[in-house]
Amino acid sequence: MPYTHSSTTIPVTDIRIGSRHRKDLGDIESLARSIDQLGLLQPIVIRPDNTLVAGARRLAACRMLGWQHVPIYVAASLDDELRLLWAERDENTCRLDFSPTEAVAIGRAIEEHEREAAKERQGTRTDMVENVHDVEFGKTRDKVGAALGMSGKTYEKAKTVVEAAEADPETFGDLPELMDAESISAATRELRRRQQVAELEAIEAKEAKAIAGVYDVIVIDPPWPMAKIERDVRPNQAAFDYPTMSEAELSELVVPTADDCHVWLWTTHKFLPMALRLLDRWGLKYVCAFVWHKPGGFQPIGLPQYNCEFCLYARKGSPRFIDTKAFSTCFEAPRGAHSEKPEAFYDLVRRVTAGRRLDMFNRRHIEGFDTWGKEAAA
Repeated sequence: MPYTHSSTTIPVTDIRIGSRHRKDLGDIESLARSIDQLGLLQPIVIRPDNTLVAGARRLAACRMLGWQHVPIYVAASLDDELRLLWAERDENTCRLDFSPTEAVAIGRAIEEHEREAAKERQGTRTDMVENVHDVEFGKTRDKVGAALGMSGKTYEKAKTVVEAAEADPETFGDLPELMDAESISAATRELRRRQQVAELEAIEAKEAKAIAGVYDVIVIDPPWPMAKIERDVRPNQAAFDYPTMSEAELSELVVPTADDCHVWLWTTHKFLPMALRLLDRWGLKYVCAFVWHKPGGFQPIGLPQYNCEFCLYARKGSPRFIDTKAFSTCFEAPRGAHSEKPEAFYDLVRRVTAGRRLDMFNRRHIEGFDTWGKEAAA
């Protein structure tokens, strides 16, 4: 038997700490509160010569509480330095903390008891009992979090993930597993992303926006006053008689944005200043420029080769991206037909946004977008 139990206690001052490799004992106050409430669940382990084997944090907490004596186990077999090193190693490595979902499970059980205790503290008056959860919520959350070794806010985030999975297993059922495998933060980010997608993709929301004629995502490739390209205007709107449009005409364009809307505006080097002015006139806030690096390009005499196009990203309100991984403002893609924008760009937009999408003045039908233009209808 490696351990011999001693039913007696010894003075705290009799325990010799010796040389320890763990220097940071962490949050001793929380451990001290636990010991004060529940007692010392695991006695201090020492060698026969009173040298500490295991329990440095427990010993520090007992000292913080002012204990004069502590219960012990005597590890008679740890009679050499190598075994002592193994003991210190195993004490800190041969353990398994609660997974986040396990922490939530025990935390919810603690919460239930805390709520009952809060009701007892508040008495039996109906009006007070009905409001007791709101009154005590912050205290209970923080108390439970501390009991689990995490902040109250962190515990609440983990619980939100679990509750979402319980409420809608089809949409969120895999998130607790993600939380345990990666982190609480990763799961809560994915939860927010899916919630936003669900909100934007809701049939009711789409129908309401369709009736209102507005969109969550809009790509605009205007007929800049440079090339003679025949296009139709958006159906059911006053027709423009144009092969191209002037800045004044483009300024009068009504961009059918929802309250929160992503907007991408394609432009070239020549019309970049005009594009920025148009965003301002349409009431949109410029954020950044996406750059399409394409093979070849026109090179004016005495100037560099123009081998890229710009797609200015702007927004109305506060739209959110549903995915920002591998989300760069520069991308490479081959050329298509005249003025045709690359499928790689639309793949990107579909991946990072949700909701109703519109491609204005488009050259072809784009999957996932409503269309506006004669060529797209062909």
